[in-house]
Amino acid sequence: MADTFEFELVSPERLLLSERAEMVVVPGTEGNFGVLPGHSPFASTVRPDVIEVYENNKVKQRIFVGGGFAEVTPERLTVLADEAVPVENLDRSAVEAAIRQLEQDIADSDSDAERAPFEARLAVEQAKLAVLGRPN
Repeated sequence: MADTFEFELVSPERLLLSERAEMVVVPGTEGNFGVLPGHSPFASTVRPDVIEVYENNKVKQRIFVGGGFAEVTPERLTVLADEAVPVENLDRSAVEAAIRQLEQDIADSDSDAERAPFEARLAVEQAKLAVLGRPN
């Protein structure tokens, strides 16, 4: 394999993925960023969207992340994700049902403090729906 680096994707529960990668594109809060072997040290928050893992100059894997934090070194990329699901495992009907429930929870809330966690979760579910609407 060409030059590679270690890519680790970690959720609050466990290590989800640990493999060598040629390039990984991460949805940073300030915009997408690509990581290649020998990358300068860098840290970023991650917004809800898709991580793309490349092999032989093609996307090998697409993983939806619900936000988190990324740390890059010349040898490694570590993404600590609030939630991570392979894009092919996203279920449109489940996402749409979650959105409807969260919208109802927001409408039933009595204060901004009560609404805030529902609104944050709604943003993640809406990002999933947007990903499902994109061509692969």
